[in-house]
Amino acid sequence: MHALDVLKYGNLTLLRAVKDLPDDDWCTAGVCGYWSVREIVAHLASFEYALVDALGVARGSPVGPHLADLLRDGQAYNDAQVRARLGLSPTEALAEYQAVHAQTMELAAALPASLFYNTGFLLAYGSEYDLEDFIAYTFYGHKREHSAQIAEFCYRLREAGRD
Repeated sequence: MHALDVLKYGNLTLLRAVKDLPDDDWCTAGVCGYWSVREIVAHLASFEYALVDALGVARGSPVGPHLADLLRDGQAYNDAQVRARLGLSPTEALAEYQAVHAQTMELAAALPASLFYNTGFLLAYGSEYDLEDFIAYTFYGHKREHSAQIAEFCYRLREAGRD
């Protein structure tokens, strides 16, 4: 597995999912639970911040605030992070997500390859897992799941003649 490819393709999957979404439908609730696409994108931005922190841990830094909050109570982290972004427009939410994703790509590209394979890099995640596992399971799979929800929402819009 190549972590940079995993990060790149997870991002591209999300961008494809939102590409043709009509502006009026970004804030429609019910795409994932009660979340809209805008809220899903805001949620994914908050996870990118946690990944920035995880990349720092891989370099030997202490666990940063986003990652610490996510690991402590993922549901509370999700709620607080999405709530903090409620005032963002869809364009602003997507721009924030893209900016922090660019940061994760830059930081990941700067890591020596060996740091992706050190098991136990984040003991709170599990001593048997390495950074590459953490990226694949916590970020790539997560983006794919939400991208599929967005794609299904867009399909329902098309079926209802609202595209």
